[in-house]
Amino acid sequence: CHPTKPDGRSSLISRIRGYLGPDATPRLVNRLDRETSGVVLVAKTAEVAGELGKLFAGRGVKKEYLAIVRGHVRVETGVIDAPLGKDEGSAVAIKDCVRPDGAPARTEFAVVRRITRAEGDFSLLRIKPLTGRKHQIRIHLAHAGHPIVGDKIYGPDERIYLDFVVGRMSEEQQRRLILPHHALHAAEIHFVWRDREWQFHAEPERWFLEFDGVE
Repeated sequence: CHPTKPDGRSSLISRIRGYLGPDATPRLVNRLDRETSGVVLVAKTAEVAGELGKLFAGRGVKKEYLAIVRGHVRVETGVIDAPLGKDEGSAVAIKDCVRPDGAPARTEFAVVRRITRAEGDFSLLRIKPLTGRKHQIRIHLAHAGHPIVGDKIYGPDERIYLDFVVGRMSEEQQRRLILPHHALHAAEIHFVWRDREWQFHAEPERWFLEFDGVE
């Protein structure tokens, strides 16, 4: 969602402007982490962006994600309730963590299915964030002992992310990640706006759907 190069094509919003035309003024209402796929809501006008932004700020929008995590999650459903704040001991500037003085954060999860592959055991989860903190789902799942597959920051070793951003990831680091991108997908958002219910859904990419050989 955020530009990485001044070429007019390295961010979602720049591509939307190119699609809508030079006079368009689209606004991103929500954003996704780098590598997270799925639904992003875009307003074509500032007025609509403001109205929808208030819905998000007031927690009037329900969101649902899919995640593939390491290990078999033993319980069928649960809620991770753990406050989040800056990880001051990390070399990664954008990394947060669970800490007692952090902001309240709650994540609901349910097991869709458990997976066994040559690399080990995994679980496909359906996730509903009950709050909207930075990296919340990724941090909470890692804190619970089930980091998201392919996560360069909250996965097996944060040094993988540090090497990734400077373009020097090794084949061994790529092997440890299993997937080239972290397996977190924003599948659905649902809200009521202007006296009407709105629901948007996006299917994950094929590599996500085929992780366990079942579509």
